[in-house]
Amino acid sequence: MVTRHPRARSGSAEKSDGSPPPGVGSGGPPWIRAVTLVGAVLALLLLGAAGGMLVGLPGAGGSAAPSAESVDVGFAQDMTIHHRQATTMATLYRVNGEDPSISQLAFDIDTNQREQIGWMQGWLNIWDRSLTPVDGYMNWMTGPEGHQHHGAVPQDENGAPAIMPGMASEEELAELRAARGEELDVLFLQLMLRHHEGGVEMATYAAERAGRVQVRNLASNMLQHQTAESAKMVGMLRERGAEPLPFDN
Repeated sequence: MVTRHPRARSGSAEKSDGSPPPGVGSGGPPWIRAVTLVGAVLALLLLGAAGGMLVGLPGAGGSAAPSAESVDVGFAQDMTIHHRQATTMATLYRVNGEDPSISQLAFDIDTNQREQIGWMQGWLNIWDRSLTPVDGYMNWMTGPEGHQHHGAVPQDENGAPAIMPGMASEEELAELRAARGEELDVLFLQLMLRHHEGGVEMATYAAERAGRVQVRNLASNMLQHQTAESAKMVGMLRERGAEPLPFDN
């Protein structure tokens, strides 16, 4: 007597030998499981990083926000404006410049200062403070090393600086937009070097006097990066037979 085995029905999830087809019940081929695992790990890492950033933001832990007149708020507002001009000049060089070493410097400045703008604007949002200055520049620098020492800088009707130290004028920015070749190389280095020098006093003041440790740390980080970049730009100008622009503090 011949025993007949039942035939597999059409559309069944089992193969004729009774084992499940690939991807069913076994988690799929190994490479699919590996990709899925990697994706899950990356998602967890990104969530952890985002949480860490929020925890590190001053004021995120429920502590009282600094006052509108504080060093923390004034520094974040003013340095945002100062940084934005630096990123504008860096972008102009990256579009029109041809020297690889200067292009790399412009990229580094642009990337670093945009990230710092993000931190400062994030703090101001959390503190519910204006994202830009409302009563002129540098009024938060009221100590003996503060804005009273900026006699050479144009003043507004309240005696505060009309522009922050080191900032390029509209005429200088127009020259930078129009320049090409070696003229652009030298002008960019001169304007950016002076711009970095102008931010030193603000960053030093905040690094020493800001109320939040995160603000002090960011200001110190700015000083470290910009000091190194300034030294590099001085050397690049020397290589091109050019001198830095005069800086009146």
